[in-house]
Formats: sequence, structure tokens, C-alpha cells
Amino acid sequence: MQNRLIKKTGDEISPLGFGAMRLPLKNGKVDRELARKQIYHAIDNGINFIDTAYLYGDSETFLGEILQGDYRDKVKLCTKLPAINIRKYEDMENILDEQLKRLQRDSIDYYLIHAVDLKTINRLLKRDLLKFISKAKADGKIKHVGFSYHGPKEEFELLVDGYDWDVVMVQYNYFDDNVQASTEGIEYAASKGIGIFVMEPLKGGILAGKMPSEAEEVFRKANPNKSNAQWALEWVLNNRNVTCVLSGMNSFEQIDENIAIAEKTTPLSLSFEEMETIEYVKRVIRNSLKINCSTCGYCMPCPQGVNIPECMKIYNEKYLFEHKGLFNQSFMDYYQYVGGIMGNEGNAGKCNGCGKCLRKCPQKLDIIEELKKVKKEFEFPGMKYGLIFVRVIGFPVYRTVVKLLNR
Repeated sequence: MQNRLIKKTGDEISPLGFGAMRLPLKNGKVDRELARKQIYHAIDNGINFIDTAYLYGDSETFLGEILQGDYRDKVKLCTKLPAINIRKYEDMENILDEQLKRLQRDSIDYYLIHAVDLKTINRLLKRDLLKFISKAKADGKIKHVGFSYHGPKEEFELLVDGYDWDVVMVQYNYFDDNVQASTEGIEYAASKGIGIFVMEPLKGGILAGKMPSEAEEVFRKANPNKSNAQWALEWVLNNRNVTCVLSGMNSFEQIDENIAIAEKTTPLSLSFEEMETIEYVKRVIRNSLKINCSTCGYCMPCPQGVNIPECMKIYNEKYLFEHKGLFNQSFMDYYQYVGGIMGNEGNAGKCNGCGKCLRKCPQKLDIIEELKKVKKEFEFPGMKYGLIFVRVIGFPVYRTVVKLLNR
């Protein structure tokens, strides 16, 4: 891959970075053996930037365990200070020290203030954020500093100008090119020499999965050999102001495909016709997508147990893929994955409107209202008792019949 230079730091970063938020799991925890092999494979094939965060489960501890020996100096490591956890100045110092211990490092290459907007930054400034940053840099605990942005585009440039940042991390993809930082905001930050790291290039997988039939037809007609993920990643990497695209890869196939895309997609390499194709597909998806959710999971956990991202994902898929009929695929997915048939009771109807998810949503969605739509779409009176019947009687009868037929 052709590395890209961050002017403010002098570091040359691979255009594809490894996002460690969605590492493969085993029994609810990171599958350490598989994840280790995948990350080593990624590094061996040119990836030199890994992104994690304090809030990403035991990701920091895991990376501290495996990034030793030869692999220690092959990557730049980025982690984040959780703004949501900061109540006083001492919290920042204590969390940073804990992160250094988890990562088994004396210094962190890139340290970002996590999930901020103007209101959050102002709250942290009152708790002496700048003093903390200056002291941490003077003590050698962090080398370069930035923030990951989750606010409206109108505030982005204000935050960029508020401090001498080295890097920023923003959500950016061909569907969300005019939200949060926006294309114009990215260009503004890059003009100051700031490194631009992109998260959610595939919009939580929506832009990599199956598309509405019209969109699939457009992409296949333009190039039958390109995957949907390739179109999406190429669009981001085509932007000359983007330093690195972060992908939460959890299979060797994803790693190899994304590396191959990053190897051949240089800035301004897409043709006018290719850009027009993507623009047309964006309009098709926009007409089908009901909830602008990226399934990032920042809204979780829900105190009532609602699986918010999955509820919204299934709701979107019903319209994206034009699932029709009473017992359509989305209806079945809803009851299998969140409705409780398999014991996973995370349905939208459990929401009590507490609102704890609202301030955590990067998209600033009115999650309570959106869940009401999901509930209306999929749930019915007496649902709880119907599911008990299915679990206690329906499934056992079904399994018995299958066994008899297979004798």
C-alpha cells in the first residue's frame, strides 16, 4: 500500500487501518487466538495503524498482550479518552495511566478525545482538558493528540480551530458525506496539516451488504467484478484529504479484500463515471433507508435490554430489500434475533423511554421515537405469550417432525 503522510506529525500511515472495535468473539469475549492471527496477518501485509478505545471491551488489554516483540514497533497505536466517563480532572489522568498499563506501553502514539461535540469539549475544558493534554505530552505519555467527532457539521471547524490538534477521526462514507464533519470540514482540517482518520466507511456494513435491487443493478452494470464494499472503500480512499480508512475487520477474507482495495486506490483515482455511479446508488439507498443508523453500538447497553442497533438494522433491511408479506424475512429475523424465540429478548417494545441512549448516539437520532416505529412494524398484542408458546411447544414439535422426516 502507498502510505499517506500526516503533515503535522511526519508519520506515514497505511491508507487502511485496523479498527479493533469488532474483533472476532468467542463466548462473548475476544477470540484471542483468532484475533491475534488476523492482526498479525494484517500487519504482515502492510497495515501499520491500529485503533482501539477504552470503551471497546478488553480490546486494549488484548492489543497490549499481542503487540510485543517485532510487532511492537511495526504499528502506530491509537486509543481514546472516554469523554463520557470524565467527571473531574483526576479521571483523565487515572484513565490514561490505566490505558498505558493495559497496552503495556510507556507512551501512546495517537490519543484521541472520544466521541465529542462542542458541548462535550466545553465540559471537558472546564475540567482542565488542555492542562491534562499538555502534562501528558510533557511526561511522554502521549505523542500526538486529536479527537473523534460526533457532532453537527456546523461545529466541526470550531473544534478544529480550538486547539493545535494533530489528527481528527470522523465518520465518512458516500452516504454520509454531508453529515458530522462533511467533505468540506475534512478539507478544512486537512488544509491545516491535520491527519484525517475515517470511521464507518461502510456505514456499519450497510454499504457492503446486499443493496436494493435497483442499486445492485446499477453497480453490476457499471462493473460486475466490483463488490459493494469495494465501491464504498474506493470512494473514501479516492479523497486526497483522507489519511487512513479504519475498518473493523474480523475475518481473513475481509482483511485481504480491503488490503487489495487499498493497494490500488490512490487519491483521485476514480473516474467521473464511477463517481456518478456511486452518487446514483446513494440516491437509491436514501429513498429506501428508514433510520440513519450505522449500528456503531455507542447507544448500548440499554438498561431495559433493548438491542437497539439490531432492531434498527432489521427494520432498515425490511425496506432496503423490499421484504413483503406477513411472515417475511425481516419479520422472522426480528423474532429470531431480538424477539425472544432464541432467548435473545431485546425487542423494541421493552423501551421505557428513559432516554439514556439519546446523548450517546453519534447520529443524534431520536432513538425512542425510532424504536416506536420498529415496535409498530413487528410487534403485536400478546406477543410475549405467543413467543412462550413457540419456545415451549412450537420448537419441540418442529424438531421432532424434522427428526422423523430425516430417519
